[in-house]
Amino acid sequence: MKLLENRVAIISGSGKGIGRGIAIKFASEGCRVGIIDISARDAQQTMEEVRKSGGDGVVIECDVTKEIQVKDAINRVVSSFGTVDILVNNVGAAGTGAPIDEITEEILDQTFALNLKSHFYFTKYIVPIMKAKKYGKIINLSSIGAIQPPAHHIAYNTAKAAILGFTTDLANALAPFNINVNAIVPGPIRTSFYDARISSMSEEQKENFFAALGKKVPLQRVGTPEDIAGAALFLASNLGAYITGHALYVTGGLPLLPPQPFIK
Repeated sequence: MKLLENRVAIISGSGKGIGRGIAIKFASEGCRVGIIDISARDAQQTMEEVRKSGGDGVVIECDVTKEIQVKDAINRVVSSFGTVDILVNNVGAAGTGAPIDEITEEILDQTFALNLKSHFYFTKYIVPIMKAKKYGKIINLSSIGAIQPPAHHIAYNTAKAAILGFTTDLANALAPFNINVNAIVPGPIRTSFYDARISSMSEEQKENFFAALGKKVPLQRVGTPEDIAGAALFLASNLGAYITGHALYVTGGLPLLPPQPFIK
């Protein structure tokens, strides 16, 4: 039997990157997936990959910073598949790396809306479904920036740190309803997250960039969406049934330092 046989998952921001990787992995394990993204085109491409893996799902275009759109997206998944068993709050983006004295209220609100409020919205409307059947798995995506910022992205890193508090509070509150709530803390993962920094580079320069970035990681490589998807599958399945309130680092060993030359 597959690990997520007959389960239904909603994965926010699953049009590409980590979210796409999770959707494909879940579908390959028997899960029907709600592919939710602001880009219908990206979401449809994920759906094509889901079908290739033998899975099923529904594509929903949604601005996750709008509460009414989130509520409608959840209702559409329930209408299609009858319930929601798993929620992966994946959506997020770093935004500006400007110093704090240059961060406007508008930038702050936009960053928090995407990286934090969206998690609130999805959880708010899915928790009653899970409570009613006394079963559920909620997985929140934080970031290594929440604990050891690799760069100064004050609004983004603050929002991702808040996700850890959000996770532990929910885990405690929802444990009596047999709802597991955990967080994944990704390290550097090769996705479109880095597009703004590498878009003007040649392919060779891009490879060199990620090779150099990988050298900063104890395992000596940059991670992939599949690395995060494997961790999410563990937490979403019954393999992780006795784990809640945990932040799982999928960071290649960070914040440990890379191996250093032995000094006698």
